[in-house]
Amino acid sequence: MKKLLLGEQGLLVIFALAFALVSVLVPNFLTERNMLGLLQSVVTAGIVACTMMFCLAARDFDLSVGSTVAFTGMVAVMVSNATGSIPLGLLAALACGWAVGFINGFVIAKFNINTLITTLATMQVVRGLALIASDGRAVGINDPAFINTALSKPSGIPTPIWVLVALFALFGFVLNRTVFGKNTLAIGGNPEASRLAGVKVDRTRIHIFALQGLACAIAGILLTSRITSGQPNAAVGLELSVISACVLGGVSLAGGRATMTGVIVGVMIMGMAENAMNLLNIPAFYQYLVRGVILLLAVLLDNLRSSALGHR
Repeated sequence: MKKLLLGEQGLLVIFALAFALVSVLVPNFLTERNMLGLLQSVVTAGIVACTMMFCLAARDFDLSVGSTVAFTGMVAVMVSNATGSIPLGLLAALACGWAVGFINGFVIAKFNINTLITTLATMQVVRGLALIASDGRAVGINDPAFINTALSKPSGIPTPIWVLVALFALFGFVLNRTVFGKNTLAIGGNPEASRLAGVKVDRTRIHIFALQGLACAIAGILLTSRITSGQPNAAVGLELSVISACVLGGVSLAGGRATMTGVIVGVMIMGMAENAMNLLNIPAFYQYLVRGVILLLAVLLDNLRSSALGHR
C-alpha cells in the first residue's frame, strides 16, 4: 500500500485530489481563461523540466537553467533586431543554449568537477553576459512577428502550450524507448557498472547537458516572445522550481529513476499552487514560503520513495 501511494499512481491520485480541492475553494479556477493561463504559466518550467529529468536521473543537476533562459532570450531578440531576421535570431539563441549546456557537461564529465560548483559558476557567468550585453536593461522586440510566436493560437490554444505538449511527448519517448534514455537511467543507477557494460558515460552526460541547454533556449525564446522583450533578469529562481517539480514527480535525486508522467504531474502541481495563490491574491512574500515548503516536501517524498522501493 505504501509503495502504491508513493508511486506514480499515488502521485496521480494526489494531483486529482488537489485539483478537485482547488476547484471548489478557489473562485474562477475552472474558467477557460484561467485554465489556458495556468498552462501558459507552466510552459517555461515544463520545457526545462523535460531535460532536467535526464540530468537528475543521471545523478546530475543544472543550476544555470534560469540564467540560460534569460540569456538565450536576450540573444534571440538582439540578433533578430540587429539582422532583421527572426530565423537567425532563433538559431543564434539555440546555438548559445547548446553551447552553455555543452560547456557544463564537458567540464563536469571530462574534468570531474563537482556539478554544484560548475553549474553555479555558469549560472553567474551566463547571467552576467545577459546583463552586460543589454547594459542591465530590457531590450524591446522590433519585429511584431517575433511576438506572434507566443500570441498565435492554432486551434484556439496558444503556440507555447503546443510546444510544451510536443516536448513532453518527445522526451517521454526518448526516456522510455531509446538507448539514450535507458543509458541515462543506467548511469544514474550505477555509473561504474554502466561504464563496464560499454556505456559511454562521459559522452552521455555531455549530451544530456547539451540537451538541457537547447531546452532552455526554446523556453527562453517563448518566454521572451510572451513578455514582448528580452529581460536580463528573467527566470530568476527557475532552477529551484524545476528541480522541485521533477523530484515531486518521482525523479530520484539519487539517480536511476524517472518518468515523464510524473514530471508532468509535478510541473502541474507547482503551477496549480502558484495559480491558486494568485487568484486568492496571496502576497508574493507568502508565495516564497509556499514554494520553499513544496521543495522540502518534494525531498521528503523522494526519501520515502527510495526507502519504500528498497533503494536505500
